[in-house]
Amino acid sequence: MSSTVTVHPAKGVRGIGLVSVIAGIVMILAGLGVWVVVSQTLSAEEITVSDDASMFAGQHVSGPFTAYAQAEVIDMHATEMADGKTYAQLDQDDPVRDSVMDASFLRASLFTSVVAFGVCALVIGLGIMFILLGSALRKLAGGPQVVVDTPGLSSGGDLSHGEHLAEPVEPARPAPTTPAPPPERPSTRTPPEAPPVAGGPTGGTTTQPPATPPETPPAGGTSSPSA
Repeated sequence: MSSTVTVHPAKGVRGIGLVSVIAGIVMILAGLGVWVVVSQTLSAEEITVSDDASMFAGQHVSGPFTAYAQAEVIDMHATEMADGKTYAQLDQDDPVRDSVMDASFLRASLFTSVVAFGVCALVIGLGIMFILLGSALRKLAGGPQVVVDTPGLSSGGDLSHGEHLAEPVEPARPAPTTPAPPPERPSTRTPPEAPPVAGGPTGGTTTQPPATPPETPPAGGTSSPSA
């Protein structure tokens, strides 16, 4: 016996998907806006990567990679100037102390811009993921109702009551069997033979038949013959 179950789309999923799509769009716009602001701020400083840099030499600093390259060059120059010492290790009356301090501030500013670019990229990536998830939720929730044939269920599609399911059938128990009697052993005893009787007509021995028991007198008694 089979029945049908109607599967309705979950309520509220389309709304959650719409909110996710809107949040993703806002995150992408915010990330792009901050990226443009930081890039314009760096470009307004008119910083050029030094010629002795390991990468992006001579390029204008306006992005995360050029800012990182210039920060590494500043750190190299400050270390050479202070003979391998940091700002905290220099004496207060050391003449290069102020130059090393300025180099530390410039490196910190450039690294801050690099971190800002990284946060912007992260926010933009999350915004794209939110849009994809929201679109998938809206598609799943916007599907039609599905009717499924389910054997062994009530017509109302109730899955929680066990009485609608088929009852298990107990296996048939085998009938009890009686053990067979043990086979009888053949007797090994032989009946005794009758003793031979001498004086037969042929001069040989004859076998005397077994004696028969005397007959019993009838009931009521009989008189014995007279002498």
